[in-house]
Amino acid sequence: MNTPLEIADIYIMVGDGKTTQRLWKLFLLGFLAGAYIGLGALASQIVSCGIETPAAARLLSAVVFPIGLVMIIIAGGELFTGNCLIFISVLSKNTYLSAMLRTWLVVFLGNFMGSVFIALMVNFGHVLTLFDGALARSVVATATAKVNIPFTDALIKGTLCNFMVCIAVWISFASDDIMGKILGLYLPITLFVVCGFEHSIANMYFVPAGIFAQHVYNIPSEALHWWSFLLRNLLPVTVGNIIGGSVMVGMGYWLIYLTERDD
Repeated sequence: MNTPLEIADIYIMVGDGKTTQRLWKLFLLGFLAGAYIGLGALASQIVSCGIETPAAARLLSAVVFPIGLVMIIIAGGELFTGNCLIFISVLSKNTYLSAMLRTWLVVFLGNFMGSVFIALMVNFGHVLTLFDGALARSVVATATAKVNIPFTDALIKGTLCNFMVCIAVWISFASDDIMGKILGLYLPITLFVVCGFEHSIANMYFVPAGIFAQHVYNIPSEALHWWSFLLRNLLPVTVGNIIGGSVMVGMGYWLIYLTERDD
């Protein structure tokens, strides 16, 4: 098993590798990661649909949702929230800040396109007709609830979410075998879903899926539209994700394990 210090060293090299990757490859890997997260999010909605006990419904969602990150780590993909850890490489002066920001932007756009692609496919493929349309109604209700979260709440929930996601990625680097990586990342992701924290890339599926479902299944929601998604949810959640991943995990572990050596 790799120690936390060894993981920090590994991520300096990982961050450098990500920021020197060709942009078109970053975008495609981002697209795949967005699609994987979207599929995990869809599955989490399916298994919890119709469960009357809220805690049980949330637990079932949390058990299924991590499959998306498992596919990214094992099959390959670039996830914006996980890439917040590139900040370690910047702090260690192995990577330029501009290179990190460029990587973030390309991956973020790829994640957005991949997630929205899944939202389109499940709507126009009528996957949401499951359970006599109850799934479609649940998808719209979830999206509406997300765009109605107060700005500060969304910011804080986004911060806590990516604190957990980046810890999951960090733990996965402790192991060199597939099962170790899966088990390591699984529980922190389950935790953030159970707690109801906000993940920007997952919301790129959750909210557009609800927006499309309004029209495909005639389930209107006045609060649910693209501007409410972008300004009232995606913006604060993304900022919170950056704080939770780059500052709390990335800078935190850099200060603990690398700052004296880098000086």
